[in-house]
Amino acid sequence: MGLHELLDLLLRWFHLVAGIMWIGNSLLFNWLDRNLVTPASKAGRPGFQGEIWMVHSGGFYEVEKKLLPPGQLPADLHWFKWQNFFTWISGMFLLVVVYYLNGGAFLVDAGKGLHPHLVMTIGVGVIVGSWVVYHGIWRALGRVRFLPHALSALLLGVSILVLTHFLSGRAAYIHVGVVIGTLMTGNVWHVILPAQRELIAATKEGREQNPELGDRAKQRSIHNNYLTFPLLFIMISNHFPSTWGSEWNWLVLMVVTAAGAGVRHFMNIRFTYRSWFAPALAIVAVAVGTLLLLTHQESASARVPEGPVPSFAEVDAVIEGRCRPCHSEHPTDTTFVVAPVGVVLDTPAQIKALAHRIHDRAVVNKTMPFANKVGMTDEERGILARWYAAGAIASRGLGAILIVAGIISLFV
Repeated sequence: MGLHELLDLLLRWFHLVAGIMWIGNSLLFNWLDRNLVTPASKAGRPGFQGEIWMVHSGGFYEVEKKLLPPGQLPADLHWFKWQNFFTWISGMFLLVVVYYLNGGAFLVDAGKGLHPHLVMTIGVGVIVGSWVVYHGIWRALGRVRFLPHALSALLLGVSILVLTHFLSGRAAYIHVGVVIGTLMTGNVWHVILPAQRELIAATKEGREQNPELGDRAKQRSIHNNYLTFPLLFIMISNHFPSTWGSEWNWLVLMVVTAAGAGVRHFMNIRFTYRSWFAPALAIVAVAVGTLLLLTHQESASARVPEGPVPSFAEVDAVIEGRCRPCHSEHPTDTTFVVAPVGVVLDTPAQIKALAHRIHDRAVVNKTMPFANKVGMTDEERGILARWYAAGAIASRGLGAILIVAGIISLFV
């Protein structure tokens, strides 16, 4: 294992563990806030905001939320802040290791003809600029209804459009994830934690607490809660090239982001509005149907170029020259010294077993060969297309059915 691969592995592992801790805490505290109750015996108690009983790991837990009287700060107070920082900083290191090193190989589409340094500058600029604009919107318009929400959604949409235009699809998705993660981290360290520090300082010094700071912190915490599901999708998206490899990859990401936030919304209100499940399910149906349409693989008869059905020897010759340098038990490529994601195409049985994947990556999405570094031609892709033609399956009809069913269920 080389140094670069080792760094990639360790950073991904660390990033995953930190992310589970951070997002788990976020979901837990949001759930607690929405399930607190006020017993009659405690109604009207100064500072009391609710309580909840839970059972876990062989015992009962009583959790109470309240504002403390001035001067009564407990000796042991637990904060939840470093999980966020370590998730974000490990994600930034991952961005550098995976996308900014190796000459930006994963960062740039060869067909766009852009220098990796220019693309890096665009990526970093969008990440930093998104936080500056978002934070400015909510500082200036945080008390206004609807407008800051609309402007924030527009900002995220513009970021998606810019990144998918200049970066490779895979890199664009990850950069959007970094944009979202940076907004969430900025909320934690620029708004939520300063409010908590002031709350603790006021309590310790015997001063009255400023409720406006707490309201602002709660507002940003809810923002983070709604961004959680879209961020989790982006974290796994590089395993699914039909999303970022689609010509509609920008719209795919917008749909998934909106659907993720929408489902999170109905999960948040499910304890107040008991009829939440049907609209949440409708959102999922519309989103899945839209994805099927946008990432649709047309039937072989509609895409396959004219020509005779190639022999397997012709197919194997294409695999030998364009795929096997990386996808082999003994790769000859100098960058990928181990077959990526374990895909090996050394034998006829292996090639036939992975026929659908070869067709998807090399013919439909054209995301392989990687950055087309070996120069696969359209004629060679045509050979693979004609070879695979008998097994192609269309999914457009199912996508349309799901969209219609989802829209109907919104009004039932």
